Amino acid sequence: MPRWLRLSLIILSSATLLLVAVALIAVHVLLQPERITAMLQKQARDAGLELSLASPATPALFPRPALELEGITLSAQNANMPILLAARGTLALPWRTLVHGDTVISQMRIDSPRVDLDALQSWLDDLPSGPASAPSSIPSIDAGIHITRGSLVRGNQMLLGDVELDAGRLAANHPFPLTITAKDAQGIPTQLRLSVTPSIKGGTLLLDNIGLTLTHSTALTLRLIGSARWHGAADASAQLVGKLDHADTEQYNVSVALTPADQSNPLMLAVKLDGPENHADLQIPPLALAAWWSQLDHDDGPRLAVPPGNGHAEIANIDTGGVSIEGLTIQAGTNVPASSSSAPPPAQPASAKPAPSKTAPSRKSP
Repeated sequence: MPRWLRLSLIILSSATLLLVAVALIAVHVLLQPERITAMLQKQARDAGLELSLASPATPALFPRPALELEGITLSAQNANMPILLAARGTLALPWRTLVHGDTVISQMRIDSPRVDLDALQSWLDDLPSGPASAPSSIPSIDAGIHITRGSLVRGNQMLLGDVELDAGRLAANHPFPLTITAKDAQGIPTQLRLSVTPSIKGGTLLLDNIGLTLTHSTALTLRLIGSARWHGAADASAQLVGKLDHADTEQYNVSVALTPADQSNPLMLAVKLDGPENHADLQIPPLALAAWWSQLDHDDGPRLAVPPGNGHAEIANIDTGGVSIEGLTIQAGTNVPASSSSAPPPAQPASAKPAPSKTAPSRKSP
C-alpha cells in the first residue's frame, strides 16, 4: 500500500474517532443524564417512592436520543421490599432535547420488570386519604410504553408471567391503544386489548369510544363497548354493553353500569349476564367489595364475612381451579326473588344455596 494512502487512512480514522468522541461528549452534555435522572427521582419522591439505579444513566444518540438505565429499583420510602425491579430500561427523548434541553420523555421501554403485589398494596395503603379530583389535563406520551418479559408476584408466588405491554400515544382527544398479554401460574395465556379516547371537559374526565376485549385461553372471550365519566372521588359513571363467548356454551349478553355515589347511596356497579342456563343481575358496591377482598388476606388470618352486594344469579355449572359446582343459585341482599307459592321474604343477608337439581353440588379434588 502506498505510503500516502496509509497516511490518508490513518488521518481519516483518527478524524472519525475524534468526531465520535466529540459527538458522545456533546450528547452527554446536551442530554444531561444526571439532570433527567434527578428529575425522575424527584417525581418518585413526590409520590412517596424511592428510585435507584445500579449504575449512572448513559446517553445514546441513535436511532434517537435516549437514556439507558441499568438495574432499576422502585420502592416505597422506608420499605424493605421493592415494588419494582427491572434489569434495564430506555427513555427515548425527542430530538428537540438536544437543542432546547426539554425533559419530555417520548417513549419508555422496560425489560424484565418484576412487580410485587404486596409491596404495591402496602404503598397504596399508606397514601394519604382524601377527596380525589379529576385531572386538569391529559398527560402526554408521544410514542407510548413498551414492557417485555415482565412478571407479577406476591412474595415468592408467581401470579402472572411473560407479561408484555404495549401502549400507544397518549394525548387528549386521541385514541389510546393498550395491549397486555400474560400467562397465569398454570401457563394459560390471557390477553387484554383496550382502546379509549380520553379528554377533559368542564373539570370532568371523559372516556369515550371504549372498546375492550379480554381473552382467556381459547375458551373465553369478553367484548365490551361504551363510555365512562369521572368528576372526582366516587362521582363516576359508566355504561358498557357487549357479548361473552364461551367455547362450551353459547353467547351471553353482558351489560355493566357504574352509578355515582350520592348522599344516600355508595358508588354502585350493576352487572347483568343473560344466556343459556346462566343468568345474573347483581348490584355491587366496588369500594366495599375491595375492602372485603382485602380482609381475606389479612395479616392475622382471613376474616370471613358475607361479600357486599344485592341481587341474584343462577349458574348451571362452574368448573375452574379444580372446583366443580352444578346448579348454583345465589340470592343476596334485599332483591331476593319470591317463589311463586309464597309471599315475598323479608330482607336477609347474602347467602348461596344450590338450586334443586338431580345432580348435587360436587367438589373435585384439586
